[in-house]
Amino acid sequence: MQSDAATVEDYLDSLPGARREPIGTVRDVVNAHLPAGYVEQMDWGMISWVVPLADYPTTYNKLPLCYAALASQKNHMALYLMGLYTDGPEESWFRQQYAERGMRLDMGRSCVRFKHLDDLPLDVVGEVIGKIEPGELIARHEAARVGR
Repeated sequence: MQSDAATVEDYLDSLPGARREPIGTVRDVVNAHLPAGYVEQMDWGMISWVVPLADYPTTYNKLPLCYAALASQKNHMALYLMGLYTDGPEESWFRQQYAERGMRLDMGRSCVRFKHLDDLPLDVVGEVIGKIEPGELIARHEAARVGR
């Protein structure tokens, strides 16, 4: 369910009450742990945290390089952790954190789906958000694009 909200505040205001609080809480955790250099904005109909084009203009799609995004979907909420979709150690660490807590992880390649805030360990989310600086994300992005 993509939103056409122009601002993060408009997006949050458009959410039903049962979604507004958990999305707002996850947003607060991401913003509290986000390394310097990323910016929060609306992209792709979601709250997104990106490397701005002013800092890295050579993306393949001419859009800011996305690090993370957050959205209310039809049947769940989703936290997109694109940094986990790189060749770093963060994805295995993230999965291990769920296993150690005995929690069920509903995850695609970078999309962590959750229906309730209790399904998402916020301390782990905060820690994984803080793990990849913008320069490292750019380096991994460029390494993945070599030869394409």
